[in-house]
Amino acid sequence: MTDTKSQVRSYVVDNFLMGRRASDLADDTPFLARGILDSTGFLELIGFLEERFGITVEDDEMIPENLNTLNAIEAYLARKKVSAACPSECRK
Repeated sequence: MTDTKSQVRSYVVDNFLMGRRASDLADDTPFLARGILDSTGFLELIGFLEERFGITVEDDEMIPENLNTLNAIEAYLARKKVSAACPSECRK
């Protein structure tokens, strides 16, 4: 498990599982379908990601494909890191 995924897992467990075991949260557990996060929870998660990882989650990036599982968040943050390191001109 990456450090990124570990940090996000800890945040979700500490703030949203409320009495559930951390083992209930697999890397591909969908937050919405399992009732782990609701719309307010997603906003809190986004705030955490922005603060912790120094990114800005754009409105069009607030989609389940980016934020609904630990695996999705890890991949999203990796893409954001590459994007920040390489301006659009170098990705052509």
